[in-house]
Amino acid sequence: VQLQASGGGLVQDGASRRLSCEASGRSVVGIYKSAWFRQAPGKERAEVASIAWNGRNPHYDESVKGRFTISRNFAKNAVDLQMNNLKPEDTAIYYCAVTIGSHAPWIWGQGTQVTVSS
Repeated sequence: VQLQASGGGLVQDGASRRLSCEASGRSVVGIYKSAWFRQAPGKERAEVASIAWNGRNPHYDESVKGRFTISRNFAKNAVDLQMNNLKPEDTAIYYCAVTIGSHAPWIWGQGTQVTVSS
């Protein structure tokens, strides 16, 4: 599976941004779960939100609950992250990831930088 993330950029405090991650390759049919992680400077990579590849069971970190929405774009084999009311503390490199199977390791896409200015 190859993952291509897009949508990062520089936004103002309180603005919205939508990230998208398209999956390609023969193993796409076997994807079990997808997620968005982020890594801020000096911090470890942490999961922000996840969703089953069938679009069910979204989960969110407490820090983004109510502001971010993860969803599946079935037409594009993509997983999107709608980010509303962005805050400076949301500034990070955002990574998408998928698993092939319930206990398989994450397969990572390249990161996309989101910078929120105050």
